[in-house]
Amino acid sequence: MSTKQKVFQILTENKGSYVSGQRLAQECGVSRAAIWKAVKAIRDEGFAVQGSSNNGYTLVDEQTADVLSQATLEYTLGQTYPEFAQSHIECFETIDSTNTYAKKLAAQDASKYHQAVIAAESQTAGRGRIGRSFESPAGTGVYLSLIITPKGGITQPAVITASAAVAVCRAIKKLYGVQPAIKWINDIYVQNDGQLKKAVGILTEGITNFETGQIESAVIGIGVNIKPNAKIKKSAAKDIAGFVTQAPRIDSSPQPDTLPSRARFIAEIAGQVFKILDEPLPKVIDEYKSLTFLIGKKLTVYPLIGDDKTAYKATAVDIDKNAALIVRLPNGTKKALSSGEVTLHNSKK
Repeated sequence: MSTKQKVFQILTENKGSYVSGQRLAQECGVSRAAIWKAVKAIRDEGFAVQGSSNNGYTLVDEQTADVLSQATLEYTLGQTYPEFAQSHIECFETIDSTNTYAKKLAAQDASKYHQAVIAAESQTAGRGRIGRSFESPAGTGVYLSLIITPKGGITQPAVITASAAVAVCRAIKKLYGVQPAIKWINDIYVQNDGQLKKAVGILTEGITNFETGQIESAVIGIGVNIKPNAKIKKSAAKDIAGFVTQAPRIDSSPQPDTLPSRARFIAEIAGQVFKILDEPLPKVIDEYKSLTFLIGKKLTVYPLIGDDKTAYKATAVDIDKNAALIVRLPNGTKKALSSGEVTLHNSKK
């Protein structure tokens, strides 16, 4: 935890009371000058921190800004979904990959870290399927990984991913008033400038118990582009990247000046994912089908992701009860896809 995050945590825990600079320095193990810099950084991010030469510092209102920290996540998740208030939460200013870190925790003790939330301001090696890079700049998106360890293990990995996609759509619609759409199986799109563009990527990875051979737990990595960022605009994804706040609202009203904090958004995503995994599967699949935009579309199917030699043409016709995509081949036969990748004709992957 950085000095800034530690100072914020202490101020949050002592909200309404002053904490002296000396005490902050002692608890953080840094100089008074470092504390001053940390407080300034917190203020720069929009928090109202009141200072007094005699009394120290006090946090006036932790809901006035968008500081992302373990403290804000714990507070917000507890307020939003009290049933998950005891979830293990960690937050990093920067990390290589939240999924990589979460997988290490799950491998240590899957049951201990059930419903854990790992988040970061930015990732240096964010990734999607087959190792594709996922741009994760600070301040403009949310990047998190959730660990789930259900009783009986993971028997239908595709269902986990599909359920998470529906949960994220619910969170986006609830907080931003935007209607997302799902591209089978793990991408979420929003309208930007009259076109559907990818705003969310989901990567689900399993942790296997080598003694039983069973997938014991799953790590669900979720990355969301909230608003435009110069780094993404200069990346290879610039033409296909979408942003939640650039999408039209369902009621046609403009996005409000004050957006939900990223801590609030992460808490909503986590709560929605944890809850949906206990819902009846047929209900979830029906909602997934209503959100997908592929049905009836002509596709290119890649059984081996990234391998053009194995690709073939098909038409999407349905989603089955196990979240498999049902496609119709040119000869009229149908096939259920539980893995691989599909793209619309003439579209970029």
